[in-house]
Amino acid sequence: MIAVTRRLLAASLCAALAAIVIASWGSARAEEPAALDRQAAQRVIESQIQAFLREDGAEAFSYAAPIIREKFGTPENFMRMVKTGYRPVYDPQSYEFGESRLQGGEILQEVILVAPDGRAKLAVYKLERMSDGTWKINAVYLKDLPEQIT
Repeated sequence: MIAVTRRLLAASLCAALAAIVIASWGSARAEEPAALDRQAAQRVIESQIQAFLREDGAEAFSYAAPIIREKFGTPENFMRMVKTGYRPVYDPQSYEFGESRLQGGEILQEVILVAPDGRAKLAVYKLERMSDGTWKINAVYLKDLPEQIT
């Protein structure tokens, strides 16, 4: 019973956080990232999706921010989490980049995905700049889109 309550609480907190991120998308504090930063962030996302499609856990894990790498510890744990909780990101039929915003020094990048079941999803990737200037993914929030694409 406690495990179920904890899972429900965790799911509720994740949903609330996703709603906050998506709601803050158009806030006045957000601005367009520099073209080179946007391109670099999109390359990281593209590279990670391609690594997922090849089932290359080590490469996919390499694009995760240190906080994510620390949380999951190994590429195998990371891949298991993505396969079960982020299937549209792990195995999209197709995807395309949408808008991007720079907010609080992080890039929020929209990616419109077609999930394996044909449903449209909006993924908002949150990327942070590392001390060496590269961008790493530190969160992905998924939201259903109204239309189904086949």
